[in-house]
Amino acid sequence: TDSISKPMFKPKDHQHLRYNPLRDSWVLVSAHQMKRLWKGQVEKQPEDNIPRVRANGEGSNWTYDSTFMFDNDFPALQPDTPDPGMIFCPVQSHKTQSLYSVMCFHPWSDITLPLMQPAEISKVIDRWADLIVELGAEYTWVQIFENKGAMMGCSNPHPHCQVCPSNFLPNEPALMQTQERVVVENEHWLVVVPYWETWPFQMLLLPRRHVLCLPDLTAQERDSLASIMKRLLTEYDKLFEVSFPYSMRWAATGSYLKEDMSHLQLHAHYYPPLLRSATIHKFMVGYEMLANEQRDLTPEQVLEKIKQQQHQQ
Repeated sequence: TDSISKPMFKPKDHQHLRYNPLRDSWVLVSAHQMKRLWKGQVEKQPEDNIPRVRANGEGSNWTYDSTFMFDNDFPALQPDTPDPGMIFCPVQSHKTQSLYSVMCFHPWSDITLPLMQPAEISKVIDRWADLIVELGAEYTWVQIFENKGAMMGCSNPHPHCQVCPSNFLPNEPALMQTQERVVVENEHWLVVVPYWETWPFQMLLLPRRHVLCLPDLTAQERDSLASIMKRLLTEYDKLFEVSFPYSMRWAATGSYLKEDMSHLQLHAHYYPPLLRSATIHKFMVGYEMLANEQRDLTPEQVLEKIKQQQHQQ
């Protein structure tokens, strides 16, 4: 019979495609690849003892006890550049403008977000909201993102994010205009493992009610956000007993919101690279780079691993 001749589908054993409604794209899930013996590159463990200094080293003239902003010395987008025009590129090119800044979360270089108190994280969130209002008055899009850990290209161990407003709408939020697993939750927020995620432990953070941008959050929702961020990032750190690297970005907008954007929903993405251990990360190469996004763990496996971890606490 067909039931005997055909094997039963198991997500962790059989490759399949999953639809990402935010990007209108498909992700190839190949969880059976995790059974392969790893003989590839193994990273060094992150340093356990990071020297406690201020953002620009000992002897700093900066005095601050919470968040602190300063200009990025080597920004991807600069405040004023000449228009490339048609002479430089006969196909298509446009002038870009920005005011790229770095925002420190805490005075001390060894205090990451999961180690901060919720009240300290709330101050970070308040500053994010203020920046969206301030910069959004002039720029089309205000992108806030954090790269944590050397594995994610972070060149400075001091806990910080980057604020990058632009006079154009970037590709990812433009795409996202056009079924989840809950990891942690509270009264105002949910953290879920997306059904269509690509990175091994990718998470989506979003409010329970419809909110357009960070400045629209109430004081209670901001405190609640600080609490759930700490919970999520603490779960990350416990996965492989390491300060977990990741890239995080808020879907934060600027003057772009002057249009009717009521269909949008405030949310944040977390993209961690670690796959098997603290020293083995995912490589976005080969088929993933040239043909189609592909993941090595099913979202269900990720959720099961974290839930087991929570039960052991």
